[in-house]
Amino acid sequence: MLLLPQPLPNRFPSTPITSSIFLHQNHLILQSHLSATRTTTALTATNLTASSLPYSKRHHGTSQNDVEDNYYCYADDNDDDDILPLQSSRYDFTPLINYLSNKISISSESDSDSASPTAFDSTEFQLAESYSVVPGPLWHSLLKSLCTSSSSIPLAYAVVFWLQKHNLCFSFELLYSILIHTLGQSEKLHEAFLLSQKQNLTPLTYNALISAYARNNDLEKALNMISRMREEGYPSNCVDYSLIIRSLMRNNRADSAILRKLYREIDRDKLEVDVQLWNDIIVGFAKAGDLDKALEFLGVVQGSGLSVKTATLVTVIWGLGNCGRTEEAEAIFEEMRDNGLQPRTRAYNALLRGYVKAGLLRDAEFVVLEMERSGVLPNEQTYSLLIDAYGNAERWESARIVLKEMEASNVQPNAYVFSRILASYRDKGEWQKTFQVLREMENSGVRPDRIFYNVMIDTFGKFSCLDHAMATFDRMLSEGIEPDTITWNSLIDCHCKAGKHNRAEELFEEMMEKGYMPCNTTFNIMINSFGDQERWDDVKNLLTNMRSQGLLPNAVTYTTLIDIYGKSGRFDDAIECLDDMKAAGLKPSSTMYNALLNAYAQRGLSDKAVSAFWAMRDDGLKPSLLALNSLINAFGKDRRDVEAFVVLQYMKENDLKPDVVTYTTLMKALILVEKFDKV
Repeated sequence: MLLLPQPLPNRFPSTPITSSIFLHQNHLILQSHLSATRTTTALTATNLTASSLPYSKRHHGTSQNDVEDNYYCYADDNDDDDILPLQSSRYDFTPLINYLSNKISISSESDSDSASPTAFDSTEFQLAESYSVVPGPLWHSLLKSLCTSSSSIPLAYAVVFWLQKHNLCFSFELLYSILIHTLGQSEKLHEAFLLSQKQNLTPLTYNALISAYARNNDLEKALNMISRMREEGYPSNCVDYSLIIRSLMRNNRADSAILRKLYREIDRDKLEVDVQLWNDIIVGFAKAGDLDKALEFLGVVQGSGLSVKTATLVTVIWGLGNCGRTEEAEAIFEEMRDNGLQPRTRAYNALLRGYVKAGLLRDAEFVVLEMERSGVLPNEQTYSLLIDAYGNAERWESARIVLKEMEASNVQPNAYVFSRILASYRDKGEWQKTFQVLREMENSGVRPDRIFYNVMIDTFGKFSCLDHAMATFDRMLSEGIEPDTITWNSLIDCHCKAGKHNRAEELFEEMMEKGYMPCNTTFNIMINSFGDQERWDDVKNLLTNMRSQGLLPNAVTYTTLIDIYGKSGRFDDAIECLDDMKAAGLKPSSTMYNALLNAYAQRGLSDKAVSAFWAMRDDGLKPSLLALNSLINAFGKDRRDVEAFVVLQYMKENDLKPDVVTYTTLMKALILVEKFDKV
């Protein structure tokens, strides 16, 4: 049980500081954040120590705006020790820690709930005097270090209570927020929540609690905290939304629907978005694959005259390249150079990735030459991408030459390079060359890592070599390499596709028993497996478990559900999923409608197929050849050959070229109505 001192009944003091020294310090801290440097750099850059300030200026509170600026710094993702070494030789906290530990022990033994004494004993008075000149940042670091261990959390709280009692550190609101934030970093959400209940919450302590929830993937509670802030009269702020978006990206959970929902809230609150939040929003949409939105907001920011970080532009270029939009990626890259920004290796790699993805080998080679002309050194990723490009073009000798160039440039090939070579063989269907790549890798003195083994397992899984996949998994474990979610997903998926559903379920349970958290992809694989087995109660249980872990169904989840319900003739459930998806703010995809159309077609439900077709058009989606072939199939099975040929005419009028499947399906329709002369 946590032994926490009694909380003070009033809100934390928030006396504004007028000292130019402190205002200058906070300004430096904010600038530090915006330039992606550490808080410690800003503090040491000012050369301010507690002893250089008058007592009144050392110990007053800060205004809320100043505190929020500071929060942006310490709530960032730097988890290592901040500035405890700073002047630590001058301040030994051991006497204070021993004194407070003794106080906690006595309080525990006497179970006393009495109020604090009005007079201090001599020891306490001497301690207060000796620590009167300790800089605030050192107290912050002390609290962070105490919060890393559950056993010392009561002591951390006692330090804050003691500082507040003696008025020895400015902004006690910030101190409590540091405690809450650090507890969240250490995955001690329960303790953070209990601590937040010990005093009236203010915007800064709300920020800390939102950060704790966001860091621990509890998005729903983080959003609830923002709603609670509004109810208590506090407006939402940029810090809160930045924390949530960064959390989504940090945990690879950036989803376009969630981000759109967050932006609607920002817009509804009429929040004046700052530069940091704009950058987070753009990066979030880029990583979620919603490049149209990312470009839209990029235009808004640039049109407002605000600065976009180079890292943000690089992320957008990478995203555009990933989805084959190389011309737009080029445009942003050139815009960077036109604005006087010198692209570095990461920016060139982002553009190179786009060319490799699009199979534009000459453009890829040109990027590498341009890097050399500009004096930008290629790194392991540059060489890996170039090897990828040659592998896709089946120019294996060129890929080997790149490996030699790496050695000549003193860039040691790593496991990632060999994993890309292996992936190229996999994508060409040459899984047997896996062992050759492994031998070559070992000959180069490179040890396989998790990424390489994941590609190996995926390669074997795609070609139903389940024994090889499991042997690779066992070898991985024997070498002390921990699997990750991708490893488990590949193993589970390959067993599902091979029809080994029981073994897939065993692996799913083993994954959770060993403490690995399933992601959306894991649940989607299992939903599809249970759907194939028509275990509908288990499908619903999976969805419940998914939400209980803070994972929201994504577009793939809904597409999978519609597909499995449609194949089994549970069309009401399929339509309900479609409605739920729209209600959640997700836009239906062509893949989803194709699955629904195909389900109707397999059962000859042509009227329902037509309804799905028009719903697809109403949602702004252009029907694909696959969708129209399914519609022809639906009419054919329903013996409506005339309507089937109307669809063929529609294809020709809309510049869609019929394929072999189109004509084969039309012939089947004619055979069903015995019009053999037209076949």
